[in-house]
Amino acid sequence: MIKQTIAGIRRGNLFSPNHVGTDAAIFLQTAELLRRQGHTVTEYVESDLLTRDIRERVIFNMVRDSQSIARLQRLEDEGRLVVNSAYGIENCTREKMTRLLLAHHISHPRSLFLRTGEDPASALEEAGFYNCWVKRGDFHAIHREDVTYVRHPGEAGSILKEFAIRGIETVVVNEHLTGDLVKFYGVAGTAFFYWFYPSDMQYSKFGLEQINGTAKGYPFDEAQLCALGSEAAEALNIRIYGGDCIVSEDGVIRLIDFNDWPSFAPCRDVAAPFIAACLLDGMNVLKS
Repeated sequence: MIKQTIAGIRRGNLFSPNHVGTDAAIFLQTAELLRRQGHTVTEYVESDLLTRDIRERVIFNMVRDSQSIARLQRLEDEGRLVVNSAYGIENCTREKMTRLLLAHHISHPRSLFLRTGEDPASALEEAGFYNCWVKRGDFHAIHREDVTYVRHPGEAGSILKEFAIRGIETVVVNEHLTGDLVKFYGVAGTAFFYWFYPSDMQYSKFGLEQINGTAKGYPFDEAQLCALGSEAAEALNIRIYGGDCIVSEDGVIRLIDFNDWPSFAPCRDVAAPFIAACLLDGMNVLKS
């Protein structure tokens, strides 16, 4: 294999809420594994994309800032290998993600798309959304308030007003699903897939996992969960991914969230070699 000089771009701390250390850890392990393969890895921070000339043909990244994504898209258009694709990262912003998942008929809760300047009560009542989740539509969740559980339609109005005050113009509303919350991680094109119950590991970013409570262990098809993750990754153009789903009492699995390059915190040591292998496979394609 031809040895490459590779750019590795860390995620800005703003976009790692309560996970700065774990996001950094999977990045560093991936970089070290690539170095052990004989490649040179130059590390950048996310803001470097706007101030420095990134010359490497191969780029692995965890970026989230919209300007950084746009810069990476231009590099991708020039023929660079960018993993995850900057276009895929943009696809994982809430409204784009939800519309793509629904368009690809991927199992997902019923959803509404609303503007924050409107009264949501009638739309929610018409849809039968009495317990639901209101999520900022323009981006990933950065603050706890970016994803809010609503117990009745009348409560949603004040939530939309709060979003509007923060300059957020649209929201996605997902119906609330009862069942076990399951979190998973995967790497496209490899055998790696890992899932767990957050309630068993006290794993949480904003504490919202408590809404569904302790997992009851409803039986479900693990192969179907793995396939669901793969289908979502393909639809969104993401190779290194994680997500959340709800398993109902009768074993139905519905995807409620999907993330580009998460922290892999519970399985980092196992996942990192597969992430590095995914990058190496991409480099082989680039070389050919």
